[in-house]
Amino acid sequence: MGARRLGRERALQALYQLEQDPKIDAARALDAAWTAHDDEGPRDPAADVFARELIEGVKLHQAEIDALIEEHSHNWRLERMQRIDRNVLRIGVFELKHLTEIPRKVTINEAVELAKNFGNEASSAFINGLLDRIAVTVGKA
Repeated sequence: MGARRLGRERALQALYQLEQDPKIDAARALDAAWTAHDDEGPRDPAADVFARELIEGVKLHQAEIDALIEEHSHNWRLERMQRIDRNVLRIGVFELKHLTEIPRKVTINEAVELAKNFGNEASSAFINGLLDRIAVTVGKA
């Protein structure tokens, strides 16, 4: 698995935990995500750096990211979305808006893969459609 994909997975797990328990800090949540996968071998330094970038970026820009998600999600308020879906979307929107070196197609495909691996049956289609609409709005071709 590539470093960025692994970083996205760990960032998603940490963001999920942060939402579950807001008393913990981001570093502890990410450490817990890595520890849960100790059986997979040592922590990948490049994946860890990318995961930290995603977590910090999502937290820093969360109000803006959440507003974009709500604006483009027809008939779905953010708090009604599944926690996994909500956090996959946050990572995807952060990448679309702030990590300009990552192509739109890559961001959306990676988000869909996260949704398939961690979400429910409908997650991947929901995330694909929503991120595609947001990408157009933020000018990411």
